[in-house]
Amino acid sequence: MSTTSVLAPVAGRAVPLADVPDPVFSAGMVGYGAAVDPPHEVIEAVAPVAGKVLKLMPHAYVIMTADNVGVLVHLGLDTVALDGEGFTTHVSQGDEVTAGQTVTTYDVPAIVAKGLNPIVPVVVMDEREPGNITPDEAVLEGAVLSSGDGLFTAGG
Repeated sequence: MSTTSVLAPVAGRAVPLADVPDPVFSAGMVGYGAAVDPPHEVIEAVAPVAGKVLKLMPHAYVIMTADNVGVLVHLGLDTVALDGEGFTTHVSQGDEVTAGQTVTTYDVPAIVAKGLNPIVPVVVMDEREPGNITPDEAVLEGAVLSSGDGLFTAGG
């Protein structure tokens, strides 16, 4: 099985997925991965992998790699309720993107002002085996990442 390096879609503090204060993510219901707690400023969220934009919503997106690994980036918790407020998308569903390409502008202060948690879970869709995800050292240390830094490796 091939491995896929998944990059941090935003800058911020790396957080183990189990520490995300939402059971849908922390329990791996959607899949396994890691998260990034972003700075409270307007930031660009980028593609964590190269591939096709399989699903694009203002608050979340899924990129499908050539190896059929679907990576979900969810901008904040419970942000679907905002109907796109605080998010500006820069690509279209079906577009091919490169890792590090800007997908969405994320207005973190607007999310925080609504009383929502801006943390960004990044998971491999439908990954049911947590052992198939290897967090980068930064996640284990709670280190601060730059956008595009390594977050975790899927597969193996």
